[in-house]
Amino acid sequence: GVPEAAIFCDYAGFSTLDSVVRARKVFGESRITIISQAFHNQRAIWLAQQYGIDAIGVNAPDLNKRHGTYTRLREKLARVSAVLDAKILHRQPKYLGAGVTIGADSAHGCPSRQ
Repeated sequence: GVPEAAIFCDYAGFSTLDSVVRARKVFGESRITIISQAFHNQRAIWLAQQYGIDAIGVNAPDLNKRHGTYTRLREKLARVSAVLDAKILHRQPKYLGAGVTIGADSAHGCPSRQ
């Protein structure tokens, strides 16, 4: 598993694009690991690359069939949106906020560490 101290929450990452761009502009990271389902990781890694971030994905277990069908359909639409956002609109996150230093001594983290 991932050590708890290595997990940092992005409280203003309201979309995949927001989170990958904020990783660079708010958290100062140029290399990130994205943990999600395989189909989402493909889009998230592609988006990260478009914004100059070296990303790898770790695939979480897939969703059950009932939720999975809806989610996969939504993902197809999200991929079209991602291309528009990154290549045509050059969209940026709605909220950037102040820079946050992350690391072992950081006060920023996730609720599980507070």
